[in-house]
Amino acid sequence: MPPTTCGGAPTQLVRGPDDLAGAAHTATGPARASASRALGPRTDNRRGICWGPPINHGYARVVVTAWDPTTAGVLRLPSGRLVRGRGLRHPVPPDPLPTFALYLLGHEPPPVAWESRWVRWPDFWLPSDHAGTADALREAWMRARTERVEVACAGGYGRTGTALACLAVLDGIPNREAVAYVRKHYAARAVEMPWQRRFVSRFR
Repeated sequence: MPPTTCGGAPTQLVRGPDDLAGAAHTATGPARASASRALGPRTDNRRGICWGPPINHGYARVVVTAWDPTTAGVLRLPSGRLVRGRGLRHPVPPDPLPTFALYLLGHEPPPVAWESRWVRWPDFWLPSDHAGTADALREAWMRARTERVEVACAGGYGRTGTALACLAVLDGIPNREAVAYVRKHYAARAVEMPWQRRFVSRFR
């Protein structure tokens, strides 16, 4: 199915009751379809959903959006997935909010209003559980196809850059090129330590 846009952001069309049931943070079709017929296409930016005109069987077209690619800190992967990197020392940016976040910290992060996963990862070092970290990164990569995924550490460069480089590897970038890709498209300071670069080079 070809991609479309919603307020300039890349999107995925979700059609019919089966697809609606599998789409994150969406409601069922018939109720939304009647509203769509009355109001026409519109956007719920906070939840990242566009409701378009009704299609087959009376179901509205639903578009689950990702990040706006012009948002600060957003990395576009070769597949078109968009992931936002962020430093937790800074205030949470304005809406839209993440729908899923991966927090890379040496201590448990405070609770947030969206779904999140904590990876124990001390500053300037490597994650404590390599297998668990790989699983968390794969979840973030998968969910970035249809959701607003955020990856964050304290500063937003070392651990976050390392994780983003691993996501680039999952997206098809060769390991040896992943750090350069993130430094070019996210932040020149990304992946600060030699052992973090080595972690990316060995990531599978």
